[in-house]
This record gives sequence, C-alpha cells and structure tokens, in this order.
Amino acid sequence: MLKIRLSRVGRKHVAKYRVVLTEHRQSAKHGFIKILGSYDPHTKALDLNMDEVAGYIKNGAQYSDTLARIIASQK
Repeated sequence: MLKIRLSRVGRKHVAKYRVVLTEHRQSAKHGFIKILGSYDPHTKALDLNMDEVAGYIKNGAQYSDTLARIIASQK
C-alpha cells in the first residue's frame, strides 16, 4: 500500500519536512517514490502539488495520520 507521509530534512533544531510518496513498509527518508511537496512546521507553511496528490489518493494511496491532521488544519 502506498502512503503519503513526511520525511524529515534540515539541520538539528531546524526541522523541515518533505511530503513523499512511499511504500508503507519502506523508510520515508530513503525509500520514497516521489517528492510531492514540503512542510515547514515553524511557519506552518504546507506546499503540496495537489493535482498529483489527488491522483495518488484516487488510485488508493493514503495519508499518514500526521499529514492528514496537517492538511485538515490548513483548510
């Protein structure tokens, strides 16, 4: 099953996240299929390619719990 989830990047104490598409058993850091956007928790800025995300969701991919909460709070 494919998941759309967060992968941490950035320096120590300066977290930023990539929004990636990955197999649910693989590491989000090294085993991702595609980068779909980014998230900055300090500014709460979510940058997603919603056309691609909607296409993957339509074909059966699911959001991680954390990403689903972030997306719900952005709307």
